[in-house]
Amino acid sequence: MLSRVILFTSACLLGGAVVAATPQVHEYPLDNGMKLLVKVDRRAPVVVSQVWYKVGSSYELDGHTGISHVLEHMMFKGTQKHGMGEFSRIIAENGGRENAFTSRDYTAYFQSLENNRLPIAFELEADRMRNLKLDTTEFAKEVKVVMEERRLRTEDDAQALTYEQFNAVAYLNSPYRTPIIGWMNDLENLQAADLQQWYQQWYAPNNAVLVVAGDVDPQAVLKLARKHFGGLTTSKIEASKPRREIEQRGLRRLVVKAPAEVPYLMMGYKVPALITAKDDWEPYALEVLAGILDGGDSARFTRELVRGQQIATTAGAGYDLYDRQESLLMLDGSPAKGHDIAALETALRAQIALLRDQPVSVAELERVKAQVLADHVYQEDSVFYQAMRIGTLESVGLGWQRLDEYLPRVQAVTAEQVQKVARKYLLDDRLTIAVLEPQPMDAGAQARAAAAAQGVGHGH
Repeated sequence: MLSRVILFTSACLLGGAVVAATPQVHEYPLDNGMKLLVKVDRRAPVVVSQVWYKVGSSYELDGHTGISHVLEHMMFKGTQKHGMGEFSRIIAENGGRENAFTSRDYTAYFQSLENNRLPIAFELEADRMRNLKLDTTEFAKEVKVVMEERRLRTEDDAQALTYEQFNAVAYLNSPYRTPIIGWMNDLENLQAADLQQWYQQWYAPNNAVLVVAGDVDPQAVLKLARKHFGGLTTSKIEASKPRREIEQRGLRRLVVKAPAEVPYLMMGYKVPALITAKDDWEPYALEVLAGILDGGDSARFTRELVRGQQIATTAGAGYDLYDRQESLLMLDGSPAKGHDIAALETALRAQIALLRDQPVSVAELERVKAQVLADHVYQEDSVFYQAMRIGTLESVGLGWQRLDEYLPRVQAVTAEQVQKVARKYLLDDRLTIAVLEPQPMDAGAQARAAAAAQGVGHGH
């Protein structure tokens, strides 16, 4: 499997997948431009409430990287009405859990509660949507928290550091080249006034999607949403510049030297996402292709490279067709004892060459499609991930209406289409390769790496 630092759709095909036979989603536009989407699931008396803002690190400009993530942290610091820490305390006292996450393309805040506690989540989220108190002292403290998070989770994690530098080389002008957590120099120079401007610009009802899933009545949710969010003022939201990645004109390589125990290889081919593809079948063929390489124990990487040739201890592939910008089909791995990075690269390239040269067998294609269906059944058990799929599609501009097309489109992929996308996109002129070259680890480096692996210091 892809290493944990690779934030793509899992190679078993359904990191963000959405499929057919989805129960109806109820859509309600509020007068101030906010969109409410409700999906009913009555299997348990619970509800998930999520607010998605259409802003993330890919909206940031040079010099202000990390600002979306810092703002996510500050959203828990209180308003005029609710003091610092009250949001989390109130949710916990009502038996719920809450958190948030920042991605390249969106920032989302969520609560999971007993269904009769939904008004509490709405009241708190509506309050901080327009009334956040950005105290300069708290801001200074929280920026230091984020900087420490960056040190722990990126700079002291060799694979994460390699991934960060890989993106900075793979993309030249796409905003995907910058890390979600931000560059350290930008964090050091971020000002409270920058955050205030970012908040006022993007955190508004006309740039937000409210997703509710669970045991609820849609009309009652609409009434509640109008009560709490309907009166919020809007912001002037101007369309972002496209910032499309320029054409790559040759293979790119980089070496990252960092304290580590084992070498690590990353390979990424430029490929379209669903929103950028000229032929909309191609992303689904790429999704199937990733599953052929790394879709469980019977997939090619595990079968051929880990168990068969025993050339790799790990080998993975991943792709996210729901990216907002041009994406990458990623390969990664570490060589087994007695083999080096060059041998692993050769082995991975050989697997790609097979996809270009030979059509996938009917049996293998059916195995991947069966895995898609199995994963869907598993994921549909989670009300949270039902809401996640809706919010993701809305936030990147595809629309929740595409929920139902995933499974039939994947099932329609042919061996010929898999071979076509392999031949069209999996070429050296579209490829970037990063190698982590391990450096000696002293006791301090080992302790920091262990802490990073355990996620020590992670907060909102």
